Amino acid sequence: MNTPVKPIPEGYQSVTPYLTVDDAAAALAFYQQAFGAVETMRLLMPGGKIGHAEFTIGVSHFMISDAYPNAGSASPDKLGGTPVKLHMYLNDVDAGFAQAVSAGATPVMPPADQFWGDRMATVIDPFGHQWMLATHIADVDRSEFQAKMDALLAAGGDCA
Repeated sequence: MNTPVKPIPEGYQSVTPYLTVDDAAAALAFYQQAFGAVETMRLLMPGGKIGHAEFTIGVSHFMISDAYPNAGSASPDKLGGTPVKLHMYLNDVDAGFAQAVSAGATPVMPPADQFWGDRMATVIDPFGHQWMLATHIADVDRSEFQAKMDALLAAGGDCA
């Protein structure tokens, strides 16, 4: 008797980010140093470029490849940036921010407490992807979010 194949492989979630970069091997090394990523597989194309690789950060799976413009796959650098942000919760956002910057990320916003209960920071990795790093520090009732945001904006503040 055959065991049915699971439609979502073991350990994966419904949505898995797939990153495209200009140097996937270097990106994997950066993610290991900056975020403690663990590479789980790598498929090489002729010439050594990465056709597909996978890694995890904590319990989150990611997929990555080198850019292949002929296949409609471009990196953020070629697109002039990216509108997509990756949000990652950490036990200590201050230490995580320092580690990412030390590994080569560009700081965008240093760690700061936010009205929704997170302490948050933002970096751009050397490959053009934006990471929002956060540690949850307070449970705030979601019904308070709009009033807190309105007060911040009225005071001339900006939302992260």
